[in-house]
This record gives sequence, C-alpha cells and structure tokens, in this order.
Amino acid sequence: MNAEFPKPTVLIVEDEEGPRNALKVILRPFYHLFAVGTYREALQLLREQPIDLMTLDLKLPDGQGFALLDDIKRERSDVEIVVITGYGKLQSSQDAFRHGAMGYLLKPFNVKDLITLLNHMLEKKRRLDYLRGFLRTARGSWAEGRQSRTEWARLTEDYHAIPRAQPAPAPQQGTFAEYLPLLSELIEATGRHWLAHANRVRAYALLMAKPMHLSSAEEEILSMGAFLHDIGRIPLGQWQGDAWQGEDEPDRHPDIGARMVFPFRMPHKAVQIIAQHHEQFDGSGYPYGLKGDAIAPLARIVGIAQVFDHMTALTAAEPLSVETACERILSLAGTGFETRLAELFVDQVLQSKERLSTLAST
Repeated sequence: MNAEFPKPTVLIVEDEEGPRNALKVILRPFYHLFAVGTYREALQLLREQPIDLMTLDLKLPDGQGFALLDDIKRERSDVEIVVITGYGKLQSSQDAFRHGAMGYLLKPFNVKDLITLLNHMLEKKRRLDYLRGFLRTARGSWAEGRQSRTEWARLTEDYHAIPRAQPAPAPQQGTFAEYLPLLSELIEATGRHWLAHANRVRAYALLMAKPMHLSSAEEEILSMGAFLHDIGRIPLGQWQGDAWQGEDEPDRHPDIGARMVFPFRMPHKAVQIIAQHHEQFDGSGYPYGLKGDAIAPLARIVGIAQVFDHMTALTAAEPLSVETACERILSLAGTGFETRLAELFVDQVLQSKERLSTLAST
C-alpha cells in the first residue's frame, strides 16, 4: 500500500458468515474494514462512513445485488465496487459492469488476484475522484474558451502527477495518444454508462471499416472519433451531491466537443466526426444543418452507429431488438441517413447479430 495515502476503507457485503469472515481475514492487513450481511445494513453504513471500496455478493436476503449497486451509484458515485459471486455467468458479469461495478470476481478466487484487483481499483478511484472534483469546480467555459489550453494543461499535469504502481509507457509527447487515457477517464468520471456508450458506438462504427475499404489510418480515425463523439457533453453536465446530472443544452455538445479537442492535435477528420455526428442527410440535423455530401463520410457512419446504440442499449427506456432497430435505421434512409450507408450498416449488423446482442448488454 502506498505510504502517501491513508489506509483505504473497504465494506464487505456478504450474507454468509463463513465467506464474510474469510474476506475479513484476507483484507484486514491492508484495509480498514466494515462487514455486513444485508442490503439495508449496507446502505445504512454507506450513509454513515467514508467507504472507498466495496465487495458485493449478489445474493442478499433482503434485496437483489444489482438493485443495491444502482442505489449506491445514485447516492455515492465515488464508491467503487467489485462483485464477488459463486453464480457467475457471462450475463451477470455484463450486468455488474452495466450497473456501475468496476470489478468482477468468481468464487473460489485466488487471494492474490483479489488484492491485486482492489489495489488496481483504488488507483483508478484516485484518478476518477480527482476528475470528478475538477468537473464539480470547473467553470462551464473551461473546455472551449480562451483559457482552454491553460486549463487543459493544468488538468493534464495534475492527472499525470497522481501516483501509479506501474506507470504505463508514455506515448510520444505532443501526439493525440498522450491525452487519450485522460479523455477516457474523464468520460468515465461523468458516468460509467457514458464510457460504455462510447465503446459500443466505436464497435458499431468499425463494422463499416472493411466493407467501405477504409485504410488503416482511416480506420484509426474512425475509432478515435466514434469513441469521443460525445465528449462535448461533459462541460454541459451538472453535479448534484455525488451524482452527475445530464445536460441542459444537448444540441450544443457536438460543437463544444470539436472545440474541446482542438488543443490535442487530433486529426481533422476525427474532429469532423465529433462536430457532425448529429447532422442529418436531409439537412434537418444539428448543430450546423449540413446536408448530403457536406457531412463528412466518417461522421455519417458514426451518426448511424450512435442512433443504433441509443435504440438497442439495455440502458434505453425501451430497448429494441437488433432486427427492429435495423428496420428503424432503414426507415430513416434518405432522410436521416445516406441510403447506401444505412443499407450497408444494417447488412453488417445482421451478419454480426449474435456478437452485437452481447455488446448491447454492456
């Protein structure tokens, strides 16, 4: 444990006394511990104590583990959670991450693996806590005004100064790759669901790389722009307590995002994706009202991919099946989307249906 930081506090939530006591023995040398066996006790203790990390068994006598995950993330977004279960399936691991867990571990587990996972989570939590604090106190113009270069420089310096057990190899300074870990965790700090959305949209967009005969450089630009397409939502966020609350002017976020990444030497075509992913082929989109070929080709791809994700993700109010979402995409051909691209996208999605159904649940 790093001497620069006080001993972290871990809450063990496990309904069976034997496993609960075993976890206490394993973790006591490294952490301050609390241990409870019910949903109600866990919520009460979280409201009373400064918990850093939490281990959670999904089977509790007075409630469901995923419901507790939701309650915790609403009240204490700063608490990081590892789900530990003996009833693991692919779906339960996907559900754990979708509900906000940072880690997932199956029983029986290796003690070293648990300690390594918790320490990794703690390191990441320090970075996310710093970014959440920055977002709470930053003025709305920090990402796009005249002082944006200064603010980004300060943010980058402070972020990289946070100690890490094993620093990642630093990419060449002055390249966009230098800033990608910061931007990724900045998205995650606003909410893990936004990070999942970014990753899914990137995966859907990249389905088009091969059939459109994109070069490796174009494919990399498509990946970069798709992942960061919603970066402009971040300055529009509002914090209430420990929770990040939506945005007040959603039609501004593409323009804000394009200006946000300007200091990072991002390729121009990737910036176009961020700026234009809400433009419509018939000119009815925003923020610029571009029409037809005036919309950058890669931005047209990401425009379809992000609509498809909003339709199918399990976080949607009424998620659609892959088939129904594809029908909706085709119904927008010629208006919202270029017809050729819409048809090609649907063809690629239906060819990859099984894999994409799994992706939509993350």
